[in-house]
Amino acid sequence: MLADPARAVSRLADLTERAWHALVAPDWPRLRALLEADIAYRSRQLADGGLERLFADLRPALRWTDGTLTIRTSVVPAQTQDLDGRGVLLMPSVFVWPDVVSGFAPPWQPTVIYPARGVGGLWREPDALAADALVRLLGASRAAILSGLEEPASTTALAARHRLAPSSVSAHLAVLRAAGLLSSRRQGHQVLYERTPLGMALVGGG
Repeated sequence: MLADPARAVSRLADLTERAWHALVAPDWPRLRALLEADIAYRSRQLADGGLERLFADLRPALRWTDGTLTIRTSVVPAQTQDLDGRGVLLMPSVFVWPDVVSGFAPPWQPTVIYPARGVGGLWREPDALAADALVRLLGASRAAILSGLEEPASTTALAARHRLAPSSVSAHLAVLRAAGLLSSRRQGHQVLYERTPLGMALVGGG
């Protein structure tokens, strides 16, 4: 490897690509949907309550106080980092849990990697999330979409999560929205769907 660095880098890149296609690519639509939903949720937290609300809901190990980010960890000894205006990149991940991973050494962008919201239910089959009564009322696909909508999501994200065609998901969403169980709002180039109070009550059995 040291004798021919260029060849070693090429070989590592090839192995990384193979690993991606074998281990990650088959589930990437589902993973990406979860990550995008987390980013949308965190963006709303930041817009509604600033950094205090964002970090208060992010992870117990993270705390934002008077312009200082504190990360509690049992692995890294206590230390202080001055970011010199470089900011902090917050990155959701499905591969870290329950702790956070951080890196602040220059010249890299200071980064905090945290478990994405909802990662605990990532591998549950969507239909298993819906109660039998809800399935009988709405049908399996609509019940799965409604009960699995823990955070706002787009048609594309829901199609990937439930392994359905986007056109089918769009039709289901239209029915659920017409029934008053979902609402929609535009965020950037996406339309996000979320449960209404009626939808929440129906899923919760209230």
